[in-house]
Amino acid sequence: MEVALPHPGASQRQPLARFLENERLLAFVLLTPAVVLLGVFIAYPFVMGVWLSLSSTRVGNPGHFVGLKNFLKAWDDSIFQMAFRNTFFYTFWATIFKLSLGMWLALLLNRHFRGKRIVRASMLLPFIFPTVLSTFAWRWMFDPTFSVLNWTLYQAGLITTKVPWLSDSAYALWCAIVINTWRGMPFFAITLLAGLQTINPDLHEAASLDGANAWRRFRHVTWPLLKPVTIVVVVFSVIQTFSDFQLIYVLTGGGPANSTHLVATYAYQIGVATGLLGEGAAISLFMLPVLFFVVWIQLRYLRRLEGA
Repeated sequence: MEVALPHPGASQRQPLARFLENERLLAFVLLTPAVVLLGVFIAYPFVMGVWLSLSSTRVGNPGHFVGLKNFLKAWDDSIFQMAFRNTFFYTFWATIFKLSLGMWLALLLNRHFRGKRIVRASMLLPFIFPTVLSTFAWRWMFDPTFSVLNWTLYQAGLITTKVPWLSDSAYALWCAIVINTWRGMPFFAITLLAGLQTINPDLHEAASLDGANAWRRFRHVTWPLLKPVTIVVVVFSVIQTFSDFQLIYVLTGGGPANSTHLVATYAYQIGVATGLLGEGAAISLFMLPVLFFVVWIQLRYLRRLEGA
């Protein structure tokens, strides 16, 4: 009578098999690296930011707990109030322009024409160049002495004197909005184009047979089906634009006379440039409830659309 001997590797495979069959243990092991990374790079800096905002910490001085004093001081600061208004103004108009122009480009790119793939690929060019590098190029274009924009307007007879685009508070923030629109518009266009391509062409044909023109087809067919994608894109755009720092810092540095400061740039100026870490952290945290409220409203509307 023959006795079946266990395979040499069977004893080694059994613990591994039992480990893989334990779903909770396997999930814990797989999630641990992600949780550690989130804790180190997101949770810890956020908790430290909250602590700094509640303390009188300065560079070289750990400070002590002061409660909401930094928040109250920032709220009474006229420059912070200007930066807070600028942030809403900048985010609102930049988002409106990016959505409008991005939708227009998406509708154009959704048509069939020669070189369509090359044109679609070229839409990603603003993302290829770093924000700092492209902003320096725009800064040269808006330069009052060597500005190609001033030269073009002068040659066309539209202006007689050079326009101080970045040194005049009436133009500087609008210049930043133009640059932000240029950088963010391709993201809207490509994402909305992906949404347009999921719409069944038969719906447009049926609407055309019913006598609907292009505007009615967009209003009653395209736009309702594109709303969920649009809301997601707008949410991401609002978050990125509201917390924008690089563009304003490189373009104007918050000037002239603090007229282009956003919450992020003013928080940097107070917290890093002047060394008042506690006050700078408090200023930056003013963005948190605003962004939370915006995201909550838009996601709630998105759930309502999905449930309709």
